[in-house]
Amino acid sequence: MLQPGNTIGILGGGQLGRMTALAAAQLGLKSVIFCPEAASPAFQVSDAHVCATYDDWEALARFAAQVQVVTYEFENVPLDTAEFLAQRVPLRPGARALAITQDRLQEKTFINGLGIETAPFAAVDDLDGLHRAVAAIGLPAVLKTRRFGYDGKGQATVLPGDDLAAAWEAIGRQSAILEGFVPFDREVSIIAARRADDAFAAYEVTQNVHRNHILHTSTVPAEVGAATARQARSFACAIAGALDYVGVFAVELFVVGHGADERVIVNEIAPRVHNSGHWTQDGSVTSQFEQHVRAVAGWPLGETGRIGQVEMTNLIGDDVADWHEILAEPGAHLHLYGKAEARAGRKMGHVNRIWPDGAACPRGSSKSC
Repeated sequence: MLQPGNTIGILGGGQLGRMTALAAAQLGLKSVIFCPEAASPAFQVSDAHVCATYDDWEALARFAAQVQVVTYEFENVPLDTAEFLAQRVPLRPGARALAITQDRLQEKTFINGLGIETAPFAAVDDLDGLHRAVAAIGLPAVLKTRRFGYDGKGQATVLPGDDLAAAWEAIGRQSAILEGFVPFDREVSIIAARRADDAFAAYEVTQNVHRNHILHTSTVPAEVGAATARQARSFACAIAGALDYVGVFAVELFVVGHGADERVIVNEIAPRVHNSGHWTQDGSVTSQFEQHVRAVAGWPLGETGRIGQVEMTNLIGDDVADWHEILAEPGAHLHLYGKAEARAGRKMGHVNRIWPDGAACPRGSSKSC
């Protein structure tokens, strides 16, 4: 258990590391960021930082000597880096969570091994393997690299009649996984946290809308039945226990079926604080970032209750130019990431809009009023 005044090390200097460092400071904890990019947004709000590559073992050793625990803000931390640090300082969550979630094939196999349903899938190691996978899974399907894909990167949709060789080229002829299409009605996620002593807490299921493969809005409460919400929570609890996970994580899910037949199917696990949990900053008693700090510090987990209806909207690229108008909106809470340049597809910030249960939607909300 950490004490106030202790220091958390964070691998990764993006907006998730930034918001985690801010939450740590609110609780009287210091933070040191380790990231190769000199203009990392998290550097602006941390007590110290180390700017070095993830294979700079001397820099990593210096970093470990400055902190009492290490966590990470993105799941593509090299496994060798995680294991090197874990030999010197507690790493939360552990390296096993990284190893499984960095590889889509391992992740899907792990989830199925818990008796939890996913989309049908098959490994693809070459073009012949893609033909075999299509014969087994059918089309339409999505071909995804096993590693390093996010926000639609590293994947190609394959439709009946498509040239499979072109799809294989489109993902760079890398080891991949073919996933069958799921006829879902909605995309949702659940943000949860676990401590080392198995204490567990989850937030309400969040309903998500994507544009161009990037999360556009997250809304709570989600349009799911009570039984479906309980199922999502039970999946998150089972995954956390099986991974011996410490910290906050997200489980992304598809909602299929209707009425009594409604259920969720797991899409993927994110072993970190997550974009679809940003609504908790202003819409919950405890934000996901504070919850993560509490969990990795060994402190009591916070209350996850919702404060009214909430909608989070990502500010992508030039959307950030509307910051002045957003600040003038009643019930709108603006969060900017300190990035110097707005580019197409780049997450520049987000806005949380909150209104009481039963009240009309506020100006700017995407919900039907």
